Amino acid sequence: MGQRHEIRWNEKGKLLTSALDRRSTGEHTNVDNTSPLKKFRALMARPKFIPALGIWDPYTARVAEALGMECVHIGGYQLGAHYVTSEPLLTLTELAWTTRYVTSAVKIPVVVDAGAGYGEPLHVMRCVRELEKAGAAAIHIEDQIYPKRVHYHKGVEHVIPRGEMVAKIKAALAARSNPDFFIMARTDSMRTDGFAEGVARANLYLEAGAEMVMIFPNTMEEARRAPKEINGPLAYTNSEGNKLRRPLFSVQEFEEVGYKLSTYPTALLCPVTQTLKRVITNLKTKGVSGNDPEEMIPWRKEVEDLIGLEEYYRIESETVER
Repeated sequence: MGQRHEIRWNEKGKLLTSALDRRSTGEHTNVDNTSPLKKFRALMARPKFIPALGIWDPYTARVAEALGMECVHIGGYQLGAHYVTSEPLLTLTELAWTTRYVTSAVKIPVVVDAGAGYGEPLHVMRCVRELEKAGAAAIHIEDQIYPKRVHYHKGVEHVIPRGEMVAKIKAALAARSNPDFFIMARTDSMRTDGFAEGVARANLYLEAGAEMVMIFPNTMEEARRAPKEINGPLAYTNSEGNKLRRPLFSVQEFEEVGYKLSTYPTALLCPVTQTLKRVITNLKTKGVSGNDPEEMIPWRKEVEDLIGLEEYYRIESETVER
């Protein structure tokens, strides 16, 4: 998959460093070799909230890392859009391959949406093993039916019995080869079965061994009550643009209310789509992209620095381009 880069920009967007991990060439660099699994455990251990930005490929993950994000999330919503389909139609193969490419491009922890685990407990075990081997630091498995239905986008969520989900959680825990691999549960029951059922399921899943639970409160009042009634770390989904109008929070508000982590499935995807539309429309209607030619020069250089082009030049210069 290629070697990994340590790239950072400052707050004004200026590239600070582009140092390639050159262990294979014997050149010393200050490379952080802490495993992503241990990094995620460290994030969980500290009191601060974890924003897990939603990405869908190695490039978006690397941009996030370069700007200082400490964790990213491969979510079903944005990955489905990436493959021009819906999350319930994604395969484990597609998810595992995407995870493998993303984890090869960054050093920060990658949290992966494993959906309903691709079936029953035995299938969940295969899912866990594949995603752990692909380099994920954490996964979450939900209590929706499998095959999952696309109507969940409309808030029509069919959940399996509590006992079946508990069996899935225990199978996931048994399947991991490294105890640092983080297993999170998710319950989608609050909308269709009520807040009380969601709270009961969250506590049951924590008792079964899940290390955090992702929930979907319907109202601001429910979102604020949940951390007081659920006996363990909570994850949220800050789903901007959600037609169901689920509450949205800032990082500071998440910390104040008592959530540990949130994913952001649309924060990048929707604005990127609008930028694509703008450039394509300009080209179609005006014959030009509309981008400033002078501004594009440093922008292109940033892209080349992100992918490590200078280092590739160096390697060729020392070998085939002497």
